[in-house]
Amino acid sequence: MRILLVQESDWLKKGPHQQHQLADRLSLKGHQIRAIDYEILWRDQGKKGLYSKRQVFGNVAKSCNGARVTVIRPGIVKVPWLDYASLILTHRKEIKRQIKEFSPDVIIGFSILNSYLAVKAAKRNAIPFIYYWIDVLHRLIPFKPFHPIARIVENKTLNQANRVLVINDKLKEYVIKIGAPPERTQVLRAGIDIEQFNPEENGSAIRKQYGLKKDDIVLFFMGWLYNFSGLKEIALQLAETKNYNLKFLIVGEGDAYDELQQIQQKYNLQDRLILTGKKPYQEIPAFIAASDICLLPAYPTEKIMQDIVPIKMYEYMAMAKPVVSTRLPGVIKEFGEDNGVVYISKPEDAIEKAVGLIQGGSLKELGARARSFAKRYSWDSITDEFEKILEEVIRGSRK
Repeated sequence: MRILLVQESDWLKKGPHQQHQLADRLSLKGHQIRAIDYEILWRDQGKKGLYSKRQVFGNVAKSCNGARVTVIRPGIVKVPWLDYASLILTHRKEIKRQIKEFSPDVIIGFSILNSYLAVKAAKRNAIPFIYYWIDVLHRLIPFKPFHPIARIVENKTLNQANRVLVINDKLKEYVIKIGAPPERTQVLRAGIDIEQFNPEENGSAIRKQYGLKKDDIVLFFMGWLYNFSGLKEIALQLAETKNYNLKFLIVGEGDAYDELQQIQQKYNLQDRLILTGKKPYQEIPAFIAASDICLLPAYPTEKIMQDIVPIKMYEYMAMAKPVVSTRLPGVIKEFGEDNGVVYISKPEDAIEKAVGLIQGGSLKELGARARSFAKRYSWDSITDEFEKILEEVIRGSRK
């Protein structure tokens, strides 16, 4: 199959997310994969000119060695808000170009604007289109007045898609509520590389590198550091606790990083609040192995987190680590109450809950339950299921 993906994020520097895992594995199975992406981080990296030129990156492998994904990045005007306006023009042109040159069998959208452009182009050219939701994207737009407009665009794309895929049951409920046809909507869950995320991984080198002693209890978080992630609140709680063997290891970058650094310096937490910055994906299992309890402490009232299940949850659990999570509706529906996930009402409760688990001696049992749950969802089986869906949609379109 020739498969064209479109997204409005940086394929090279963000993730790996669902689309990277699936694209890499499909390419290893012999399918031709092209992805149109967007240089979303340009503001953080400096303008380097008013306009960026079209770029093509060949043989990109984000999650699997040997994968061969071609990434096409159309140019944009590097001026706030005009960047998205220019995206409409350059991505429309690029989608048209790829349909002519690449002749895709199917187009898959993971975004708002260029997914709408892609579904319109797909309909004009009798190409099936799949709208794949791994998040509620309009809620991620920083400027809230744009949310209703983005939701209208999403609704139009949902209605025209040949198939709508979502990564969990709660998200399925949501997309149907906002207009996805129920008969064309199905769940394809997030996956996990069971061999890469293996409890036998040794985290001793990481503990030594960051000065973590044998009797230290390490709380762990990884990913993009959103302001609503609850990390600053936990850092402040850490400053108040007198248990100096309790450490908080954070891997990632993002909006909250600078403020976390300020908390670290203000309260002299250099040896207890450990900020590593972003790390290569291949190193993540060792970081999880170095920890004792993993966290997902986002505020449950945050709309962005209501209907999603972050892939990091599966990665934590596959490493046989208990997870302390706030009561996020999507997470509760996905993992329930008896699969190694322990719930709290707000981020400020994380340390108290973690200490209780340690004192209760239940970490090993919770970790075993978590691993048992995660083993059901290997990326290989998820990719096989995805491949069958693509073939089915293509056959249905041709009929």
